[in-house]
Amino acid sequence: MAIQWWPILLLMVVVCVIAYGRAAKANTHSAALTSASKPADLPDAPISVNYFPSRKCNYTCGFCFHTETSSYVLSIPEAKRGLKLLREAGMQKLNIAGGEPFLYPRLLTELLRYCKEELGLESISIVSNGSKIKESWMQANAKWLDILAVSCDSFEAETKKKIGRGDDGGNVERLFKIADWCKTYGVKFKLNTVVNAHNWNQDMVADIARLAPFRWKVFQCLIVAGENDNEDRKRDATKFLVTEEQWRTFCDKHKHLPCYVPEDNASMASSYLLLDEYMCFLDKGEGRMTKSESILDVGVMPAMQQVRWDKESFVERGGIYDWSKQDSKGAGKDLEW
Repeated sequence: MAIQWWPILLLMVVVCVIAYGRAAKANTHSAALTSASKPADLPDAPISVNYFPSRKCNYTCGFCFHTETSSYVLSIPEAKRGLKLLREAGMQKLNIAGGEPFLYPRLLTELLRYCKEELGLESISIVSNGSKIKESWMQANAKWLDILAVSCDSFEAETKKKIGRGDDGGNVERLFKIADWCKTYGVKFKLNTVVNAHNWNQDMVADIARLAPFRWKVFQCLIVAGENDNEDRKRDATKFLVTEEQWRTFCDKHKHLPCYVPEDNASMASSYLLLDEYMCFLDKGEGRMTKSESILDVGVMPAMQQVRWDKESFVERGGIYDWSKQDSKGAGKDLEW
């Protein structure tokens, strides 16, 4: 009985066409991500984005400039859609802040996994007050997290209470546990401190040396009009401001530490790309806060054009650093502006 070859040949052709189509689609996706990771070709690329998925927080820090004026949280699919748009526009690093991000641990897991495994981001960091971080979460999610930053403005319980950073007295103990977990699970540990009226004359050298963060950001207390500029707002940071002399006193006392990275008000102004819970860019640099349309509605570049992002200040304040745990030499070292 003669073998009918034409059905076999037809099947082989169909298989080859399907395989070619899938390969072409994969190459196109890869090329898009490769292009997005070359910001030198995209001078306005949103290299590093600070995303605030929620304003909700369990602390009441008196100087907070991103206050709980909304309870809105995007759905996970919509948040992923926005992050994909940012990646395609050139984002390399995502910093997730709040509010308190760890009030939404499942959301964090979903965003971390998606950004690392599907978008291929160089770096993902989280800024937290540390109160809700659990070792079990660290163990399960550390593979996707490059940097964990914890806010700590004092190692004295009474000072923390005055500031609004919790009142259970366990903050410092938790902080050292978190630092140990970072070492155990291979996540870079970072510390953030706001210099204010209650801590400007404190000496934190010994405690910082014990914690040994790879980076210690020291911020000058900042006023943002519409957020924390008077007693009619959710927070009134005018009571927490320091003079230039007080700011310099704190800085001079700690500047010899190798992890120390100071940022005064001038350095912070418009040097951060801030994205709120609706995925609108915020400009909190000068005068009253301005807000763009959502990138979900108009796209990334049109939204960026509605706010001011000072790229030179971003670079000058050290916005590009060794932000990936995979490359100690420093991700983004070849960036050109």
